[in-house]
Amino acid sequence: MATTVGIIGAGRAGLSLGLALARADYVVRLYGRRAKPVPPPLTLSTGRLPAWLAHVDVIILAVPDDAVRGVASDLAASRRVTETQVVLHLSGALDREALLPLESSGAALGSLHPLQTLSDPQTAPQRLQGAVATVEGDARAVAIAAALARGVGMEPVPISADQKPLYHAAAVVASNFVVALAGVAQRLFVGAGLSDAAARKALATLMAGALENLRAAGPETALTGPVARGDVETVRRHLEVLHGADAELYRTLSRAALQLARLDPERRRAIEELLSSPF
Repeated sequence: MATTVGIIGAGRAGLSLGLALARADYVVRLYGRRAKPVPPPLTLSTGRLPAWLAHVDVIILAVPDDAVRGVASDLAASRRVTETQVVLHLSGALDREALLPLESSGAALGSLHPLQTLSDPQTAPQRLQGAVATVEGDARAVAIAAALARGVGMEPVPISADQKPLYHAAAVVASNFVVALAGVAQRLFVGAGLSDAAARKALATLMAGALENLRAAGPETALTGPVARGDVETVRRHLEVLHGADAELYRTLSRAALQLARLDPERRRAIEELLSSPF
């Protein structure tokens, strides 16, 4: 089984996975374009593609999606990748085909996507514990990617190449858009007279409670609020004070909530009509 991993890309994803692998007793090599401090025990190679590329079991491309194919082409041109190795990228949206420039090397090609936010490499080893990681590609690449995922405490889940864009869209909705919604909610709280500090505290406790309910029971049971209750007048009052993009966002999310709500037909119809009415 693979014990030596080379990571190309020293951004948050590369540092986070590299640190988690190192703490799981893998030998980790790290390469980046520019010199920068990295958390120990990691060390960083810079400049030309490093000589260690030919001597690691797995090469992981921890680079932005738009750069994956270009880096794969550079690796192919270097002729340092061999049939004994596995090459993976970390993109949630791209599949094995992003690594096609390396096909002639004979290396096993695939992807490993940790389904977790990795904003701070120092906390990543703990945050990755129990997270799902999707794996895809050649059979040997999938086996190695799954082993790496398990090695750092993640749960590997196979996914087909054609489902990755939809899967990644779901991940964006569940993570990135939650942060965007928090920004909208904070602005509305402040508009209602709360201080920035009070708004942030309100957001933290309210969203943490919603996530705990979601973890315990799933979306349908976790849903609360006026749509879940069929409270037509409260929804009306909200729409009277919201304008422009905020009102449209409220309508869109209320319709999504309505799909989860367990309402009698009359109340459901009343809310549907209200959400379609101009204000």
